[in-house]
Amino acid sequence: MPDYLPFHPHPTAPSRRPPARSCDSQFHVFGPAERYPVRPGAAYEMPSATIDVALRLHRTLGIERGVIVQATTYGADHQVVLDGLAAAGPGYRGCANAAVLLERDDAYLARLHDAGVRGARFTRQGLGIVMDQAAFDRAVARIRELGWYAKFQPEPDGIMAQAAQFDALDIPVLIDHMGRADPARGAADPGLRKLVELLGRGNFWVMLSLTEKLSRQGYPWDDVVPVARACIEAAPDRVVWGSDWPHPVSVKQPPDEGRLVDQLYRYAGDDATLRKILVDNPANLFGFDA
Repeated sequence: MPDYLPFHPHPTAPSRRPPARSCDSQFHVFGPAERYPVRPGAAYEMPSATIDVALRLHRTLGIERGVIVQATTYGADHQVVLDGLAAAGPGYRGCANAAVLLERDDAYLARLHDAGVRGARFTRQGLGIVMDQAAFDRAVARIRELGWYAKFQPEPDGIMAQAAQFDALDIPVLIDHMGRADPARGAADPGLRKLVELLGRGNFWVMLSLTEKLSRQGYPWDDVVPVARACIEAAPDRVVWGSDWPHPVSVKQPPDEGRLVDQLYRYAGDDATLRKILVDNPANLFGFDA
């Protein structure tokens, strides 16, 4: 198992403070290893990135709300999320790994819901949790019963290979990482065109995240700006932002998250749009108070 780089050790504040009640719609928690053992067969293991460090980062950034997203590292065992939500308080929600919908009973799912979990994430094939169509259909049925949203992590080459799987879904669907659109192809990228089409349907959402890995040019990530703005223009009321801290499976040094917030300011372009992305839209999708 390769060694992946840890998060930026000294993140800085963004150039200006984000709006009150801003939300980091995706971050992960890892470790400590002695309390949260990695599941057998996990595709990767990350250096420790605890909930205490995550909350300290959010204070630096001016973030008051967040969504802890279960990593495939722990599979269906969500103790790290449950403990993280208990530590973070009512301004935080959780997103389960979709494996839990098949491997755990109704009582466990109710426990997750009561703790603040409101969605389930289907991760990309290479991370080791794979479902056939029948299992996928069962998982979606449970999401519908729970009143959750479905979340999809795009494949490294974008969403086109997955599109048939979620194309017909009528529940809320959140697509991560701007669908992993290719900035070099711009509007000609079929994945970006498909994402814009889906966003036009009314139940699809998109997360602005993974800027540093999508960019072909590197910092200051100018090439990703048109991709993000295409997402915002397609569905300004269904766009959220996530830091993706601690930036799992990074083979290059993860960025200073303060610069990622500044990049979001570039994407949004104006304060009204920024407030939608950081405050109003997450409150709607994740069930925060307005």
